[in-house]
Amino acid sequence: MSAPSPMNAPTSPLTSPAAPAQRTQADAREALSRWLALGGLIALFVLCLAWELWLAPTGRGTLAIKALPLLIPMAGLWRYRLYTFRWLSLMIWLYFAEGAVRATSEQGLSVWLASLEVLLSILIFTACALHVRQRLAAAKAHTQA
Repeated sequence: MSAPSPMNAPTSPLTSPAAPAQRTQADAREALSRWLALGGLIALFVLCLAWELWLAPTGRGTLAIKALPLLIPMAGLWRYRLYTFRWLSLMIWLYFAEGAVRATSEQGLSVWLASLEVLLSILIFTACALHVRQRLAAAKAHTQA
C-alpha cells in the first residue's frame, strides 16, 4: 500500500491547504548577519571595558560605565528580535561618534582603540541593517507566496 499523497491528505478545520506554512528557521544569510552583529557587539563591549579599565584608562576608570548599555541588546540579538536589530542600528552611532572624537583628539594607544571602536560600530550597523533588510524581504516573499 502506498503512502497518501499530500493532495489527498485529510485537512482539518485548523489547517487549510491554501494557508502558507509559518517560517520558523532563519536562512543562512540571516544567521550570518545575526552572528556578525552579536559578535561585533560582544567585541565592542569587551573593548570598552578593557580600554577604560586596563589598556588606557581615563581618570579612575569610571568611563567604563559606557559599556553597560551594550548589554541590553545582547539578549534581543540572541533571540532574533527584529525590533532590537532596528534600534541597535541607531544606538550604535553614539559609540561611532565617541570613537571618532577620541581617535582624532587623543594620543598613543587610545587612538588605536578608538579606531577599533569606530570599525566595530560600522560592522554592527552594517550587520543590523542587513539583517533587517533580509528579514523584511523574507517576510514579504512569504506573504506573497
